[in-house]
Parts: sequence; C-alpha cells; structure tokens
Amino acid sequence: MRLFCLSLLAGLAILAAPQARADGFDRTAFEVFVDARTGTGSPVYWYSVGTLRAYPSGELLARVEGYDTSTSDRPEPGRSLARQFSRKIYVYRDAETNAVLRQVNGMPVEPVAYPYQFITYELVGDRLTTMVEQGTGARVQRIGPGDTMQARRIGDAHVFTAPLFLDFPAGGDRRYQAFENYDFFIQAPGGASNPNQLSWVRYGDAPAWAGGGPAIMHLITWRIDRYEDVPSTLRDYIETDAPLWRAPPTGIDDIRRLQAGQ
Repeated sequence: MRLFCLSLLAGLAILAAPQARADGFDRTAFEVFVDARTGTGSPVYWYSVGTLRAYPSGELLARVEGYDTSTSDRPEPGRSLARQFSRKIYVYRDAETNAVLRQVNGMPVEPVAYPYQFITYELVGDRLTTMVEQGTGARVQRIGPGDTMQARRIGDAHVFTAPLFLDFPAGGDRRYQAFENYDFFIQAPGGASNPNQLSWVRYGDAPAWAGGGPAIMHLITWRIDRYEDVPSTLRDYIETDAPLWRAPPTGIDDIRRLQAGQ
C-alpha cells in the first residue's frame, strides 16, 4: 500500500509539474535567433521589399523598400542576454514607376525612419523576453517586456514567430494602434544561399498622403552581411538622402546620446 501511495504521489507530481511549451525557447534557439538577427560582429542589413495596400480593397498604394541594420553585444558573459543596436529606414516608391515618393497631391511623403532602436533579448525559462526602446527626450518609449515570440523547427530550419499588438499614446487624444507579425526562417548552415529570411506584415492606418484608412504592409526580407551588397536602388537613396542610416549605432553610449537628442 505504501509503495502504491508513493507511486501515485510521484505520478501526481509529474502531472502538476509545469511543462515546457512546444513552441518555447531553449539555449540553442536563443543563440540561433540572436546570431541571425543581429550578427556576431560586423553590422548586418535586413533588406526588405514589399507593398502597401488599402484594406479591404487591396488597392496598391505604394511599393516599399528599406532595411534594418544592427550590431549587438553580450553585456554579461555566461548569461543569455543580448543587446541589439539598430537603425531602420523604409522608403515608399511609386506603384508604377518605382521612383521614390516625395509628395502626393501636395502632401509630403516621409520615409519610415528610426535613428535608433535599442532592443534587449533575454532567455527566461523557456521564453524569450524582449524590451524595445525608441524616441528621444521626454518621448522615449519602452515597449515590453514581451514574451510572445515562438520558436519552432521545420526540418533543419528554425522558425521564430513574433506577433506585436501595439497600442500607445501618439499625442493629444490620438493613439498608435497596429498589429505586426514577424516570421523569421533561419536555415541550417549550407542549406540556402540566403539562410536568414523574414516575412513581415502590418495592419494599421496608412499615412495621411495614402488616405489614412486601414492598410496592410507586407515585406519579404533577407539578411545581407555587407553594406556594399545592398541593392543600389536603396544605397543610392541612403547616400544622398539619409547618410546616418548607412550603419547602425556603435553601442550603448551612442544609443544614450541619441535618446538625449544629441
């Protein structure tokens, strides 16, 4: 009877123990994601092409081209913690001619441009927690911590899915509300000529020049490891209109300077 009770208690303990999520992270998944996303030394460039379309009509409002460039560091060796130092810029292009849009019906068209984004990644249990900082001065925003990213395997490929539900003040009575989803596909070494890939979609309001109504942006993205290999269509724009975006911030001191508006 005593042995039966011990066996029963052991079984109950197993049932009560928290189970690792099938889509959770481990140390390997953490390292694969961070190394792919931020590189392991020199800047990396996640180059994107895609479209902005009205919803629900599907009307093509503009084409989109840009990149997110970043480096990273590991501030505490031995701890699964990484810091990403990024800049990103995306330009709108005419749906027919592919020329960079600068105004539409007399309204200026500005690129989507972040002088910096500072992101931390930390493995906590089987979850990847993230914190994002952006903005300057009194408008510095901290988004997070978030832990909704999922890690899966498809054969030899790692697949990381990051849904974002954004809702924060945008001045006055306005709020910035949007849904974004990022699907990273990291192929096994030697398995693809471009092993680091991303499909990204956003649902939210279009810019005012595009009508301001609901719209969907979709981008196909892949990592490029040298600025010189970024397509010239984007490099030409960077070098003439946005030279700051040629390279990412150099580190945490550069981030803090930018946050202070210097």
